[in-house]
Amino acid sequence: MSSHHRTPPSRRTRNRAVAPAAAGAVLALLLAGCADGGGGGGDASGAEFNQGETEVVNPSDRRGGTLRYAISSDFDSPDPGNTYYAFSWNFSRYYARTLLTYTGAPGEEATELQPDLAAGMPEANEDSTEWTVRIKEGLRYEDGSEITARDIAYAIARSNFGEQALPNGPKYFQQFLADSEDYEGPYGDSEDPLEGLGGIEIPDDHTLVFRLRQSFAEFPYLLVQPQTAPVPPDADRGEQYQTRVVSSGPYKFDGDYRPGVSLDLVRNDQWDPESDPTRDALPDRIEVQMGVDQNEIDQRLVNGELDVDLAGTGVGPAMRGSLVTDDDRRVNVDNPQGNTLRYVNINTVVEPLDDLACRRAVMYAADKDALHRAWGGDAGGDVATQILPSSLPGADPDQDLYPSPEGKGDLDEARAQLEECGRPDGFSTSIGVRADRPSEVSTAEALQQALNRVGIQADIKQYPSDSYTNTQAGSPDFVHSNDLGLTVYGWAPDWASGYGFMREILDGDAIRDAGNTNVSELDDDQVNGWFDEVVTLDDPDERAEVYAQIDRRAMEQAAILPIVFERTVLYRPPNLTNVYYHPGYSMYDYMALGTTRE
Repeated sequence: MSSHHRTPPSRRTRNRAVAPAAAGAVLALLLAGCADGGGGGGDASGAEFNQGETEVVNPSDRRGGTLRYAISSDFDSPDPGNTYYAFSWNFSRYYARTLLTYTGAPGEEATELQPDLAAGMPEANEDSTEWTVRIKEGLRYEDGSEITARDIAYAIARSNFGEQALPNGPKYFQQFLADSEDYEGPYGDSEDPLEGLGGIEIPDDHTLVFRLRQSFAEFPYLLVQPQTAPVPPDADRGEQYQTRVVSSGPYKFDGDYRPGVSLDLVRNDQWDPESDPTRDALPDRIEVQMGVDQNEIDQRLVNGELDVDLAGTGVGPAMRGSLVTDDDRRVNVDNPQGNTLRYVNINTVVEPLDDLACRRAVMYAADKDALHRAWGGDAGGDVATQILPSSLPGADPDQDLYPSPEGKGDLDEARAQLEECGRPDGFSTSIGVRADRPSEVSTAEALQQALNRVGIQADIKQYPSDSYTNTQAGSPDFVHSNDLGLTVYGWAPDWASGYGFMREILDGDAIRDAGNTNVSELDDDQVNGWFDEVVTLDDPDERAEVYAQIDRRAMEQAAILPIVFERTVLYRPPNLTNVYYHPGYSMYDYMALGTTRE
């Protein structure tokens, strides 16, 4: 899933791009010092540096108060069926229950699956081509009407099928459901919006049977996705449904969602806590402000005027150093290692990067050391030379197909590749980046400087986060017409496997007209074939071998320039309760949070 995300800026000078990189090196040393002695000392309440990575900080069952969020951009959409940002998936659980969910706990246990709307875990037939899910009875929407199996099937249909399908989010159900190839989606002319959706059978109001085109042992992970949150068909207004989503969870919208401004939630009195052991629902009210400058968000967090940065990407460069040098605040800092890859897409269609040698020139010219420092040094993450995070099966941390002395780039090899692609003097292209992400902008500037050393001139173009993954970087037409040969991006797994991490960013079949996540537009026959093959394999070790092949082939094709496997610098205000890092979302578990402040 995408890790977070107006006038094009002028190009910045070389010196301005160096400062964040140097700051990252200093911060890395400071954080390393904090970690000495098993986590860096505690405060009066017992909190310690990085405690939230492995355990619950400030545990409490206190109910009440208002939980205050802010974000520098906006949701891609608060509609559970039209979102792909990790923070949106995390936050939507306040008002949208899904068939399955993750366990509410820190550490390795966090990504274990358990029922949410489902009455039990899915039951598969012998070859995993048919999955039966029974739904709890008596569950209700905020208006008191009952949640039915048909509402869940409708939700899946609107987010996956037809020309009017919602653009954000993956299309796994469209990919795997059998006998649905000709289904035109729920917004067509048929009186029955589900007519033609042959891959989902609804034998009664509380049972769903998913019939797949092929065996797929990892299918239960799809049932965690917010696309399985029920939608009453009569309430659906397409993309405008986001204005007032009908709640199936412990909170409901208080008034309309105002894009770019605010979203407020209050308690839903139709929610049954006995049916929902994973949501404590501690706050009485939840408020989100959008469009707040990142530096202001960080300052308000440490001043106690804000509880959570909704984006979940950590404090900005301006705040990092001061947090870790302040003994009183350092104990409220977490620096967890997640499964998020920060990288640059190298588009395989935009000229001259449609030539493999030109793409490899970019790979060799990149200064990985400067890119690492631009992302915050060791505090910002570990240098990445492969695509798969090391915690996922099939990852090879020793793989480095584009080595260079001290990671600063192999300029001789870069020039040789430019000769091979007929551009000995270099070429011009553009780097796309989210304007409100300081670390991404610093990354683009560091890459711009590195490429300039071999004559590759890269103009940086900045875009708003809330539309970046849909209508700029996520639109092939926009990418081509604006010469976006390079785009700074981030990715976390949809679930913890090579398929859940790589399919949406590397499979040619994942390329879409809008909301495209295969931004490099890699459409390689070998890679595509391996994705088709791997879902038929029952042996996890065999699947891991295929994932390793996909990773290596994509790197050979120079479709992705890996930067870091991210570490975030997260600040938890002392009033925040039940705080822990959830690896399934690569940020704090928003469902667990409470506050001691009224």
